[in-house]
Amino acid sequence: MGGKNSIFHDGIVLYNNKDYNGALTFFLSLPDDADLDNIELAYYIGLCYARLGRYDDALLYLEQVVTAGSVGEDGSESAGTGRVLQCRYILSIIYVMSDRRKLATFELNKLIEAGFKLSSVYASLAYISWLDGDVESSISNYKKSIEIDSDNATALNGLGYVLSSENRDLSTALSYCKKALSIEPNSAACMDSLGFVYMKLGLMNDAFKYLKQAKELMPDNAEIAEHLQIAQDVMGTI
Repeated sequence: MGGKNSIFHDGIVLYNNKDYNGALTFFLSLPDDADLDNIELAYYIGLCYARLGRYDDALLYLEQVVTAGSVGEDGSESAGTGRVLQCRYILSIIYVMSDRRKLATFELNKLIEAGFKLSSVYASLAYISWLDGDVESSISNYKKSIEIDSDNATALNGLGYVLSSENRDLSTALSYCKKALSIEPNSAACMDSLGFVYMKLGLMNDAFKYLKQAKELMPDNAEIAEHLQIAQDVMGTI
């Protein structure tokens, strides 16, 4: 390894070894007069900040990579486009987490336009649609996500929850949520969704079992607590 890439080598090793603080310190300490590829440097610094949960800092650098990159009109990749697409996806996640859903949708649609039609991209769009109250789009995108990856637990769980929330096809919703939990057996979100479907079906003992487990894993989650309280109230009237 030589040239500009060798300058980043030690930092990349630290990053690959999950020493994100060490990698960040390395990249930030590179001298200004070094022969650097500034976009590549921004890429690595942005990744480090994202891994460390410093999302506002990550945005500053990842947006530089996206702005500098380009994708052909036919969706073909130019040099560095793989990184651009990766950064777009990370940006979309950060935007969702910070409740900037329009920006997240923009980035996700750009990924699809570029042919980056991953199951996770459609699952993210589905979640945003659900938050925006667009139930049909949410269901459609969750189904697209599952068509691409039938074992995407996030999509399975999301679709099961949306269907049960809308009182649609509860038996199918139950199968989606069961499969999601089988893939992610320690997921409080999956336990909550499965318990919620059981509650919709009137199977209160099963509902209470899974909602209680979800609450134990995430005691401060307001939505899980609300579902558990509803189940307890219903069981108290039986």
